[in-house]
Amino acid sequence: MEAVQLQTVHDLLMTPEERVELIGGEIVRRPMTRARHARAQSSIDRRLGPFDDGSGPGGWWILTDISVAYEPHECPSHDLAGWRRERLPRLPDGPVELPPDWVCEIVSPGHEKKDTVQIPLLLRRHQVPYYWLIWPERRTLVAHALDADGWRVIATLTGRDRARVPPFEAVELDLGVVLGDT
Repeated sequence: MEAVQLQTVHDLLMTPEERVELIGGEIVRRPMTRARHARAQSSIDRRLGPFDDGSGPGGWWILTDISVAYEPHECPSHDLAGWRRERLPRLPDGPVELPPDWVCEIVSPGHEKKDTVQIPLLLRRHQVPYYWLIWPERRTLVAHALDADGWRVIATLTGRDRARVPPFEAVELDLGVVLGDT
């Protein structure tokens, strides 16, 4: 019987392949980006721009497709993640080694387990305060906040719902616009 060799962040950095991440000690390919996924990702990034660029509430780094090295065998690439600048004053070269303050994953068909089971467990272990999931095909956004008992749903938007969703309640999100209805 042969022991399973878990791959590490170092192995991930050495791989010549693009669009890969390290999940549970295995280097895995990220799914091909579909149009609705890309639309949701770029739209959320634009809507949260004032938090990142200093023209509004400020105080955040909002990054897309960012690799976060949580543990030696865990380095996912999040669709979007944000750090309060007081916790991360400068952006590092390479993967970020500090857990974010907010993560948003856009669920791709066939990869639901990673986004709805594996990533939330990892984020909980590392005390990430906010986790959003967007299902473009279902036209749904579910926002979670971490408390002592685990993840708690703090907002659910469907269709063309509008809401101010923590931690970015200073701006109103229109899910229809985020998903490309306009």
